[in-house]
Amino acid sequence: MNSTGAGRTDVVSVYRSECEEQPQRLLELFDAYRSDAGVRKKLTSVKNAISRDLPVLWLGMGASYCSALVGVSQLTRLGRSSFAREASEWLHYEVSTRNQVAGPILVTTSGESAELVEICRILEVREPILLCNNWDSPCWSASRIRLPIFAGLERANATKTYTNSAAAAVILGSELAGASWQAECNQVVDAFGKSLNHVFEQRHALDEFCRGATNIEIIGRGPTLAGALMGALCVREMTGVRVFAHSGGGFRHGPLLDVSPRHVAIILALGRTANLGMRLVEDCLSRGGKVVLVTAGGDTRRSERIFPIRVQQAPEPWEGLTSVIVPQALTLALAERLGSNYLRVQTTSE
Repeated sequence: MNSTGAGRTDVVSVYRSECEEQPQRLLELFDAYRSDAGVRKKLTSVKNAISRDLPVLWLGMGASYCSALVGVSQLTRLGRSSFAREASEWLHYEVSTRNQVAGPILVTTSGESAELVEICRILEVREPILLCNNWDSPCWSASRIRLPIFAGLERANATKTYTNSAAAAVILGSELAGASWQAECNQVVDAFGKSLNHVFEQRHALDEFCRGATNIEIIGRGPTLAGALMGALCVREMTGVRVFAHSGGGFRHGPLLDVSPRHVAIILALGRTANLGMRLVEDCLSRGGKVVLVTAGGDTRRSERIFPIRVQQAPEPWEGLTSVIVPQALTLALAERLGSNYLRVQTTSE
């Protein structure tokens, strides 16, 4: 995609339309995972292939790694040990531990990751388990147990593929732990759709609030850490604006010291640790910083230094999906004002 003229307009409009598709794509995934016989059979295969005695490992890169973190949140909240690693790090430094983990579950929205293809080759006798959006990809061909995420063709950066792969990861975590998830689907789609419309209507005011900041950092905990990481990636890939993500604890132990009047913290105060997010808001304000406060409640008023945005309440860990909406909206507003030089990068073998 070039950086001038129609190309810039094109990718921005594509990005917006793909963001707007997310509720419908999410509903399609839920319907398939609830009732499609082929998908249900694959879920049974996953449960049979995953050892009950070992911690469950998830592997991904970029947006896919962020999605995997939401699956980890679901499994751990249900009492099952689980963790996620970047596929490249695990491949080059930790593959010797493969017999000490269950899985791994491989997550790739594009199916083009050279690291995951190599991992499939190494794990051939272990029946690699794959969450993927591309049925014609090298990863799909290289794996044996394959679950689609039904996000459709994606031409801008990861939006609906993150949302659907994160949702699939929650479902997979629930299935592995023997927990029900079907009753939450309608609430999740409703919360996501209403939040998306509400937040995107405020995107230009959000952009104006953040304008002139030297640093913009997104902070989350638990499932919303995935939203923070994905949100920062979204802004940077689409606009080139340098935005960073941190866990709440990681931000407090270091980056908080750099907060100044030209610093904007986007604090995702959602879920069980929302109170810790509110405390971080006060600390940032006390240092002269500005805060975009993302909550599911409260009556905080907008001022010169605080921009509250409300998203709909979602059951844990589904806030891993709704938490990414505010960064997505900021991305669109920045791209509409500045244009976008986004170019999808194809991963090559290392």
